[in-house]
Amino acid sequence: MSFKVLLAIVLALLLVGGGVTFYYAGQEPGPLVKIDKPAAIGGGALALDMSVDAVGTSLRRLDAVIEQQGRTIPVFSLASPGTARFAQETPERIRITHELPASVAAGLRDGPARLVVTASRDVLFGLRRAETITVRELTVRLTPPSLSVVSTHHYVKLGGAEMVVYRVAPPDTSSGVQVGDRYYPGYPASGVSGAKTTGAPVVDPTLRVAFFGLLFDQDVTTSIRLVAKDPAGNTAQAEFDHRTFPATFDRRRVPVDDAFFKRVVPAIIAATPALKLPTDTPEQRLEAFLAINRDLRRANEAQIETVSRATSAEMLCRGPFTRMGGASSEAVFADHRTYVYGDRDVDQQVHLGTDLASTRGAPITAANTGHVLFAGSLGIYGNCVILDHGMGVQSLYAHLSNASVEVGDRVNRGETIGHSGMTGLAGGDHLHFTMLVAGRPVNPIEWWDPHWIADRIDRKLVEAGLLAAADATKAEAPKLTPKKRVPPRRRTR
Repeated sequence: MSFKVLLAIVLALLLVGGGVTFYYAGQEPGPLVKIDKPAAIGGGALALDMSVDAVGTSLRRLDAVIEQQGRTIPVFSLASPGTARFAQETPERIRITHELPASVAAGLRDGPARLVVTASRDVLFGLRRAETITVRELTVRLTPPSLSVVSTHHYVKLGGAEMVVYRVAPPDTSSGVQVGDRYYPGYPASGVSGAKTTGAPVVDPTLRVAFFGLLFDQDVTTSIRLVAKDPAGNTAQAEFDHRTFPATFDRRRVPVDDAFFKRVVPAIIAATPALKLPTDTPEQRLEAFLAINRDLRRANEAQIETVSRATSAEMLCRGPFTRMGGASSEAVFADHRTYVYGDRDVDQQVHLGTDLASTRGAPITAANTGHVLFAGSLGIYGNCVILDHGMGVQSLYAHLSNASVEVGDRVNRGETIGHSGMTGLAGGDHLHFTMLVAGRPVNPIEWWDPHWIADRIDRKLVEAGLLAAADATKAEAPKLTPKKRVPPRRRTR
């Protein structure tokens, strides 16, 4: 074989090999694109959030556009990134966030659209590029949600609670009541037991029920309004008629001593693995008590609020809540306490419940029907049970000697859930009871009152067609059980 023929064969093989390599280089996958935002487009600013993995090579192109009915709106280009922010998450992956003004949606219409992201990277030493086109289907919503109030006469006392019935559209809009900086979600009215609308087989899907509170540490002038936000980020708010009333709270001086610390502090530390506090000397026990009374108290309050988010969308209870039978009240809701050690004022806290005591180890019964959200040790509350009554309403039972229920159990009004005790920061055998709305303590006295239940809850449900008048609470004078005399030694903390 001549040299020329051999050279021709080699060149031919190189050309074929190069062609094959060039072809398969074009089949390489393009950059991996993950779109986190937007999921919808509203009338406000548009937030773009996506990550791009260039798979070991250089990212050469990244363009994002919105397409709708033949119209194309550019929202990002790597060639001209503007004010977009870049974050290097891994050596190969970057995250890009970009906020665009509301004007970017000019020309779009309510309805379907799509976000199209085109990305390419170098392959074969930059001789070819591998491209990816990623599409996310979007919904355009430029019309804000609508809110309208159904119920009337809303009266809320400082430290107390209320309920409002309203409509929000579209039905997939999240909504609720904003009280100052606290938010209380609304729930579909179909969750009301026995809910009905006259002449209709189902409840109006836009109808909502929201419980809310005016907390003890807020002001009677705090703004209270309905708020709504749809999946596209459009917002709305509406005022509704309401009146707020002031309240005064007791102030108490509570003596504490080393004997009390020796009993309660080690037990709480043992039940709270995160606490590592020395308790060898009286001064160390005092410091441990203060850490528990301040920091652990705040952590417990946050934990209660977190637990409460698992509330049922159904209203599980009906009528007034029952008060512990034959019990005397040792401390009222929101009394402001000054803790006195020897001749020193060492701490101040607010007691967010009502303390009730009768006999040692008294049976504790469910104040109303519900599900067990929490049953176990809870810091300053000791052995604690939290019952969920639905739509953000819960009842809390603390300082129990034992709990006889487990998370997930359904309990009926009057069913025993445990026995009173002196666990946690309890100075004697008693029940610490409170009501919660969205995990925030409100005055239990209201919930024990048939008149309050009849006017604040049942009247509104009847007027909205969600409850038959025959099923509403009759505001009769409650039958009181004579209180038993409680020895003075049952002091509470």
